[in-house]
Amino acid sequence: MTEPAPSTSKPPATGRVLTWWFGLMSIAGMGFGTFSEARPFGDDVLAHPLVIFFAVVAAGLLGLRVALRRPVPEIISDRLLMIGCLVGLVAFLISNWLAVNLVVLR
Repeated sequence: MTEPAPSTSKPPATGRVLTWWFGLMSIAGMGFGTFSEARPFGDDVLAHPLVIFFAVVAAGLLGLRVALRRPVPEIISDRLLMIGCLVGLVAFLISNWLAVNLVVLR
C-alpha cells in the first residue's frame, strides 16, 4: 500500500497574528495620515508620508522575516498581506481627510 502524500498547503495564519497585522496597519496608517498635510519629511515625492509609511511597512515585514527565519507568506498569506496594505491605505486617507477638514472648521 502507498501512504498518502504529505500536505504541502501552508498553515493558515492564526487570529492573533491577523489581529496584530490589521491593527498595526490601521494605527500606522492613521498616524501617518494625520500629519501628512504638514509634510514632516520634506516636499520630495519620495518623502511623502504615504511613501514613508509603506517603506516602514516593508522594513517591518523584512524584520519579521529575519526574526522568525520563515518567509512572510508562511506567516500571513499573500491575500491577507494585500488586504492589510489596503486597510492601511484607507486609514491613511480617512485620517488625512479628517485632519484637513477639522483644521478648516476651526
